[in-house]
Amino acid sequence: MKTPPKTKAVSKAKAPAKSKAKAPAKTATRAKAPAKAAAKPKPKPKLGPKSKAVAKTASKSASKAKGAPAPKSKAAAKSASPVDASVALTALAVAALEDLKAVDIKVLNVRDLTTIADAMVICTGTSNRHVKSLAENVVDMARQRGFRPLGIEGLGEGEWVLVDLNGVLVHVMQAQTRLFYQLEKLWDMSQLDSRVA
Repeated sequence: MKTPPKTKAVSKAKAPAKSKAKAPAKTATRAKAPAKAAAKPKPKPKLGPKSKAVAKTASKSASKAKGAPAPKSKAAAKSASPVDASVALTALAVAALEDLKAVDIKVLNVRDLTTIADAMVICTGTSNRHVKSLAENVVDMARQRGFRPLGIEGLGEGEWVLVDLNGVLVHVMQAQTRLFYQLEKLWDMSQLDSRVA
């Protein structure tokens, strides 16, 4: 009976045990290697014009996900509540009319009376040219602020120009026309309430 076969069996049994012990050590070093690679900053690829636009929109959506406020666009301003938009448009129209010295500016709240507008701004111009320039100034200021007027009527004659700012109607009239039609009496409910009481 020779002992060499036993030594071979023993050496085979020991060999797998050693390789098993060494295997976790190798995996541990492998786990450290990706961490070092992740710590290094990756170079940013050069972007073309289209991919820059995509990157900007991606950064905006990422900032929204983080909770950071994104810059407001014109579309966002328009999507605000209609009451806020009509108040802003009314203030804009009054400022544009005061800028060119309109006479006797009146603002009427007609929200409860009709569905065509929330407010009416009525003013007087001293001549055809003054009426036209007042109406054009209202339109120009509205466009500069990102509001698009729905329509302009009467600009050719200059007697009575109506500017529809989608919720706010601006009536620019000559003195004779304003006296004849008396829009304030038609639309001002405070005057009606005082007559009834």
